[in-house]
Amino acid sequence: MAGIVDSTFANQYAGDAGLVVLGAFNLDEGSIEVASKLVARGRKEFISDEPMELIKKEIRAVNSGSAVAVNVRSTTLEPLIEAAKIVKEEGAILELNAHCKQPEMLEAGIGEALLRDLPRLSAWIKAIKETGVVLSVKVRANVVNDVELARLIDKAGADIIHVDSMLEGFGADLDAIVNYRDATRLFLIGNNSVTDFSMAKDMFSRGADMVSVARGTMENPGLISQLVESVTSYQKSIGWYNAPKHVCSEGDFRALAFCCLPVKPCPVHEKFKKLGYTAEEFARTKMEFARGTLLEYGEDTCFGSLVWCCKITKPCWIRDGVLNTLDLSDAEYMKLKEQLAQYILDHARIPVNESR
Repeated sequence: MAGIVDSTFANQYAGDAGLVVLGAFNLDEGSIEVASKLVARGRKEFISDEPMELIKKEIRAVNSGSAVAVNVRSTTLEPLIEAAKIVKEEGAILELNAHCKQPEMLEAGIGEALLRDLPRLSAWIKAIKETGVVLSVKVRANVVNDVELARLIDKAGADIIHVDSMLEGFGADLDAIVNYRDATRLFLIGNNSVTDFSMAKDMFSRGADMVSVARGTMENPGLISQLVESVTSYQKSIGWYNAPKHVCSEGDFRALAFCCLPVKPCPVHEKFKKLGYTAEEFARTKMEFARGTLLEYGEDTCFGSLVWCCKITKPCWIRDGVLNTLDLSDAEYMKLKEQLAQYILDHARIPVNESR
């Protein structure tokens, strides 16, 4: 929420947040001119004659102990480089705004307009990363091909993708989150329509590492604290707070950790083939990981090993009996499955950001 989310807002609503994203801040004459036009028609914007000093001040004023990111706009590259150096010195994260969609911004070539000029977006990301700053890119889903966009941002060197998954008239597009997750291994923040833990969990199960909220706090000032409490509790009980949906329920690549031995026709074949695995290689990779861990046990399970068993949230008395015998808690089991998912991705013949 440009013109609203500053340090004062963050200190009031986001004391428990893991990450505070301030902004958007306008850095050059072109973006300030656009922001002034928006203010003239009633929108709120952050406008300053000294935007770099404002950024420093705002970062230092956040008193929650959260990590801080600064969302910025500019019609030219040089101010972004300057801001990146300042943000790095302040120990914060720079977030490039490729998201805002007001007509004035599109006309000036900023915000969402960057998504329609991918060579420029890629070049800007590469140049900004030369400063060494941790870089997030805020994008809007369903504007261009999301898979191609995610791969471009990844290959250009960014560290984080922050996705507004809005689907006009429908709220959040959860399928878009899966598309981004299956296209990159970068840290992924899901955004839009998160007003309670149920919606946050929906985004987590599609591959978001974190969710962001803003407007929801206006109606429920305690929203962020409630989300943090719920996610923390869920992590303690489940062991993997953003565990994916099963592949047969259109889960992302990480869900291969929960798939059965590939001996019958099912969606798992199409999924692992996108990573370059044959059925034999996929099976061998999972068993290689299981060796020496408690996942190799479970001869009474459907395929003779816990490595082939499903999510703990799916009822299975056979799996649960093995876990009880091994004295392996639900959380410990899921943590092993999370490690297995990473192992599968690490050993893929086709990297995620090149998979078909």
